[in-house]
Amino acid sequence: MATTRTAHTVWQGNLAEGKGTVTFDSSGIGEQAVSWPSRAEQANGKTSPEELIAAAHSSCFSMALSHGLTQAGNPPTQLTTQAEVTFQPGTGITGIHLTVEGTVEGLDEAAFTAAAEDAKKNCPVSQALAGTEITLSAKLA
Repeated sequence: MATTRTAHTVWQGNLAEGKGTVTFDSSGIGEQAVSWPSRAEQANGKTSPEELIAAAHSSCFSMALSHGLTQAGNPPTQLTTQAEVTFQPGTGITGIHLTVEGTVEGLDEAAFTAAAEDAKKNCPVSQALAGTEITLSAKLA
């Protein structure tokens, strides 16, 4: 069964001085302010498209890695994933770096890294972002 998730943004004003609000419609978790300065300079309590991509990517990757490890007979106790999305004004998103640390019984570092590489390649968000270079650092806790 396919699912569709929605969010919407209301933007007011021009790019440099305007502001917007992103609303998470499907989950109802609320709204977040967004602005050009929060995207291209300091966050100052506001989000950006890149932070939202980082949230989506880190959670999707964690789910894919958990599934792959479990399917291979080594369910993880815990996975902590950080996604860093780099934005260069005038160029766009120039790269994504995933860092994962896992607690997985019965698995060595090489097998964990291989599973993480597979999850990076196959998670749906990675596939959606295939036009962007995605790098990975993986280690066991």
